[in-house]
Amino acid sequence: MFFRKKTVRVEEPSPAAAADEVSPLAKLRSRIEEAQLPHHVTEAALRELEKMEKTDPAVAEYSVGHNYIDFILSLPWNVSSQCKLELARAQSILDTRHYGLNQVKQRILEFLAAKTLCGKAKQNILIVDDEEIARANMEHVLKKDGYNCRGAENGVEAMRILAEDDIDLIITDLKMDQMDGLELLNQVNRVSPEIPVMMITGFATVTSAVEALRKGAAHYLGKPVNLDELRRTVKEVLEKKLFVEMGRGPTLCFTGPPGTGKTSVGRAIAEALQRQFVRISLAGLRDEAELRGHRRTYVGALPGRIISELKKVGVNNPVFMLDEIDKIGQDFRGDPASVLLEVLDPEQNVRFTDHYLDIPFDLSRVMFIATANDLSRLPAPLLDRMERIEFAGYTDREKQQIAQQFIVPRQLKAAGLPRTSIQFTPEAISRVISDYTRESGLRNLEREVADICRKIALLCLKADSHEQEVAIDGEMIARLLGPRKYFRDAAEAGAQVGITTGLVWAETGGEIISVETAMMPGGGKLILTGSIGEVLQESAQAVLSFIRSRTREFNIRDDFFQDTDIHIHFPSGAIPKDGPSAGITIFAALLSLLTGRPARRDVALTGEMTLSGRILPVSGIREKVLAAKRAGVRMVLLPRTNREEVEALAPDVTEGVEITLIGTAAEAVDLVLESKSYILPL
Repeated sequence: MFFRKKTVRVEEPSPAAAADEVSPLAKLRSRIEEAQLPHHVTEAALRELEKMEKTDPAVAEYSVGHNYIDFILSLPWNVSSQCKLELARAQSILDTRHYGLNQVKQRILEFLAAKTLCGKAKQNILIVDDEEIARANMEHVLKKDGYNCRGAENGVEAMRILAEDDIDLIITDLKMDQMDGLELLNQVNRVSPEIPVMMITGFATVTSAVEALRKGAAHYLGKPVNLDELRRTVKEVLEKKLFVEMGRGPTLCFTGPPGTGKTSVGRAIAEALQRQFVRISLAGLRDEAELRGHRRTYVGALPGRIISELKKVGVNNPVFMLDEIDKIGQDFRGDPASVLLEVLDPEQNVRFTDHYLDIPFDLSRVMFIATANDLSRLPAPLLDRMERIEFAGYTDREKQQIAQQFIVPRQLKAAGLPRTSIQFTPEAISRVISDYTRESGLRNLEREVADICRKIALLCLKADSHEQEVAIDGEMIARLLGPRKYFRDAAEAGAQVGITTGLVWAETGGEIISVETAMMPGGGKLILTGSIGEVLQESAQAVLSFIRSRTREFNIRDDFFQDTDIHIHFPSGAIPKDGPSAGITIFAALLSLLTGRPARRDVALTGEMTLSGRILPVSGIREKVLAAKRAGVRMVLLPRTNREEVEALAPDVTEGVEITLIGTAAEAVDLVLESKSYILPL
């Protein structure tokens, strides 16, 4: 009784005034009818409108219903951006926007090439009609337009052909023996729902047309068939189907260190495909409702971010970037990763249901791209739905080219400096890269270049010489940026007993670590420090057991561990460290300590070691080699099982570094440890 409209007697307006005034609900109904929404969406909007007609406008539910219908009408149910797949144009965009990243560009061009060939292939049409003359006429006309046509007398024969051949469109009569058109439509929707079906019949009625369209028919034509209208309708239906298929693509996951161009490559893909670009950040997302929306029964309910972004962009086939997907959380408000399982699965996102919308929305035309720094944080089912593309770190040569072509001009413009007057010499950029940055990406390099440009702008204002030509060399870099921030530790440090250089992979790319060991009188205790995880602790235990089992081979006293404590330390204790790649590094440090043979600091190691001394393969080979180069390492020892990855490295990655492959721990001893001993073996 609280929600019913109160019957208030009012004087009836004059016919002229009634004609001029149209009620808001009538306007809303006309908008629904003119919107050409999908059938199930129209029914949902009309149901909500009927509730509003029975509700007093002063009640809160009235405005909730009005906002809901407005939201339905504003969504791009049938609006798509027209994409033109031009391979040469796409390659030009990728090359002009980014330097390097050849593997990533190759994968994107392969995707575009497959879609281009798909669009040029001939399409197959199946014509089902019990009248041979009508079937022959339609086949004759459609073959002239370049389509491959096959004929069938009834639905049973059509289903047999459908099982044997790939069919893109079915044109069927309504009345046939054995299986009529509507039954054939039901069978096709059950077996191959992606194939559109056109109904053609001489018994055309409003009831039969509505029933056919409600069951999923793509179009409805009456007999006798107008052949020009048939050709036009077939072209429209097949173009729409081809456009939908070409719009669908794999879910790409760009993974790599920060600053390697993952987001900007996503923008370049959208530009190459001539699509709209949408980006949302998932970092710190813990509430499932932010993606799926709130139910309309809640106060202040809002739709999810995915549906809201599609409303803003106005098309149903944008390039949608899910940034920082590895940083989503989970708490009592739900698990956002479970929503992404539905969003990124092509079998489920055809009918994605937002809680606020409460109507299935087709997300299959959206090209989703995810970015992540560390894939180990993602659930395995979610990772299985994506195709991973790794963004490796840049070499010094690539950084220099990117700085000259992109970073320096952009920062000069941001500082208001003329590009023709300020020149950065190659020596200056190399100095910035080697002495003031140590990263896999480019963000710190851009910050340092921006700092230089701001300082030059200040000097120009003080000297009142805006147009004076300035050449920035290595000496000027030191004066502008101050003392260098990074040193080549491995190259400048001499050989030391018990200290080795290791290579690890982190979210920021490849990193150099030092493993330091010390021994003291005690009772056989192994001390591990340096904020290390369980995997590193197990590696240290396995290495110690291996050395104790081979004491005679390494010329060490058998009972050395009974009256000695060994301390293994990983410096930079504030940084968490873990992973299966430091076993051989720990082995070399411990053996150097126990034998007194100094370990070379310009030799870096990576690889996990078993109790039998075998070296297991590791990941991140390219990033680790680049980290070794940045630290001045001259030799890198890698597992022999990573030979194929090493051979695939580009020449500028391995330039200046000697890479040696080892299969057992014994092979690394003479390569890392010097022959002379400073102390007597235990």
